[in-house]
Amino acid sequence: MSESPTGAWNDRMPWVPGNRWDLLAHREPEPVRVSVIVTHYDQPAELARTLLALGAQNYPADLLEVIVADDGSPDEPVVPAGVRLVRQDDRGFRAAAARNLGVAAATGEVLCFLDADTTPEPDYVRKMVRLPTLLPEAVTVGRRRHADLSEAPLDAPIAEVAPARELDEPAWLRDAYARSGNLLDADDRSYRYVISAVLACSRSFFAESGGFDESFSSYGGEDWEWAHRAWQAGAVFAHVPDAIAWHDGPDWAGRESGDHRRAGNEQTLRLASLIPVDGSSARGLLPAAHDLEVRLPAGVGTAAAFVCVDSLLVAFPRARVVTDAARESAVLGQDPRVSAEAEDDVRVVLELRVPVVVLDPEPLVRAIAVLSGASVGTVELVSPEGTTLGHAISRRALQRRRRWDMSDGHHVRTVIVDGTHAVGPEPHVEAWVGGWGGADRFA
Repeated sequence: MSESPTGAWNDRMPWVPGNRWDLLAHREPEPVRVSVIVTHYDQPAELARTLLALGAQNYPADLLEVIVADDGSPDEPVVPAGVRLVRQDDRGFRAAAARNLGVAAATGEVLCFLDADTTPEPDYVRKMVRLPTLLPEAVTVGRRRHADLSEAPLDAPIAEVAPARELDEPAWLRDAYARSGNLLDADDRSYRYVISAVLACSRSFFAESGGFDESFSSYGGEDWEWAHRAWQAGAVFAHVPDAIAWHDGPDWAGRESGDHRRAGNEQTLRLASLIPVDGSSARGLLPAAHDLEVRLPAGVGTAAAFVCVDSLLVAFPRARVVTDAARESAVLGQDPRVSAEAEDDVRVVLELRVPVVVLDPEPLVRAIAVLSGASVGTVELVSPEGTTLGHAISRRALQRRRRWDMSDGHHVRTVIVDGTHAVGPEPHVEAWVGGWGGADRFA
């Protein structure tokens, strides 16, 4: 196994290799215009506390814009002079649409999202927007702590009154940040640790990623779905633990009841249909969106295509395989996972230079699995005999390559894949379907 370096990089570039936001730990940017979008529904006291706290930020006031995005509250929210208010009709829980409405009204280069019941400490905005100002792809998530603020004066400094009223912090989230080095070691499933109540990103990247999915109309999931899309588009995830905002009340997930469990199940099922990565999608059902697409070279004969496609689907049962042989072979064309037409919207594309037979799936599965991480973007596959079989590239690496016109953003790893061999034009099909014979039967 070998791995190439990421080439020449310096800290003035608008990108970092992989997810290495730590390479910019020493840099402080010139302040830019920031739009803070506060999502609200019928929480006048909580909103008042949060707006007062935003007025006390130590970020340059002339560069700080505050927008309240109201999700159809019964009464129009009262906001102080200088705070903009945008509203939408009450048609259920539509936080995703409300946030997008706030973004549409925003003029800042960096967007900072808060919920009305999540009150920031004085240095919150400055710390949250540092990385998105330096890196357009950065997505930062702050630390949401919890406190019972019901008896606290609205105008009391939040950093002084909240600690004495602190409630339990979600252990699963705290532990995930600790394990990942504050998301430095993020991967394809780290979207679960991006919370929209304490979120910041550049306006340009938010627009490029498509914003929040407005079809979400019940509590939860819209931030994870967006974060998954953002990661696949090349986002650099970072948790900023000293950017603290205090949520008034306990964590929603900690309120164990039948209704909350039902809502949690609805969220999981919805995301399972949208996010095809292992650990998020169904374990056996075919996904609506494919996680892996394998593309065979043109002109592969029917027998070689059959052995290649069938063995690949043993290794990757939920993959999609593209071969022009699907147009002529009934046995290939009858499987919905096999097509003659390629798609663009897949997490990993495996381009084969030659047809292969996979006699031992595990080494190939392990080789492709490294693309779930942040650092490796391309895997070059070599057979035990030394034949170059092809390469797999992640959508994340491909999107960043297109965005910055560079190829140094991710490592390229070369792997000798035991158990996967090049296939000749007329492999022994009976040996394959019967499960007997070694690699020589197919070469």
